[in-house]
Amino acid sequence: MAIDPTRFCINRKIAPNLSIESFFKLVQRLGLNKVELRNDMPSGKVTDNLSHQQVKDLAQQYGMEIVTINALYPFNRMDEALLAQAEGLLKEAQAIGAGALVLCPLNDGQPIAAEKTVAALQKLAPLFEQYGVKGLVEPLGFPQSSLRSAVQAQALIRDAQVPFNVLIDTFHHHLYEQAEQEFASGIDIDRIGLVHLSGVEDARPTAELTDEERIMLSNGDVLNSVAQVQRLEQMGYRGIYAFEPFSSDLANWSEADIEREIRQSIELLQA
Repeated sequence: MAIDPTRFCINRKIAPNLSIESFFKLVQRLGLNKVELRNDMPSGKVTDNLSHQQVKDLAQQYGMEIVTINALYPFNRMDEALLAQAEGLLKEAQAIGAGALVLCPLNDGQPIAAEKTVAALQKLAPLFEQYGVKGLVEPLGFPQSSLRSAVQAQALIRDAQVPFNVLIDTFHHHLYEQAEQEFASGIDIDRIGLVHLSGVEDARPTAELTDEERIMLSNGDVLNSVAQVQRLEQMGYRGIYAFEPFSSDLANWSEADIEREIRQSIELLQA
């Protein structure tokens, strides 16, 4: 594959101990220009101790495009608190120049009816339009997730008649048992807004895998993330791939470790 490097993005989860400025510098050193910020970092804030304008200025200084903020959770359990959280994150996204906000479904074993998810999407869409931010719905493949299927997520978005796209995650695709049989004929490649990449080498049963096992890509990756990317490319996907490892081991990685892992992962995808 030959994927244009401008299509690669780095999720801040890979660098939990770096300041935002140090993170931007690292991504710039790699010759990349896209990042995802998060609201679940050690500071508990999207921008740490910086103002929105300071983050926006740093992004401009280092040539970074802030692709998303991760994440609004649980987007499909709609109440006033969730609406307030959504508006707060959308204000932040607008203020720092982030293009999209990721929406994650309830993931605690409680089922949520499809019509309630549709209603939540319909309730949220006007807010996204108001702030000029795109919505990316990320199904979570965990057995306890209330929305596991990317194909179903796209169907619910269509039913809601909202302009959101789906976010495909190679880890969550692997966890959902029906993903492979649904995907090729059921997915609308043009309505994929982003793809998250990670790798897992742990040999435990698939249903037992957690975010803790998520590292970067390797030849021993049981998710087959490289093959998943190859298929997406063959199907015509030309959007962004964001590296999103999750393991707590990342806290022990030096900047050199992070850079090496990103370079190696990109090399595997470009082979």
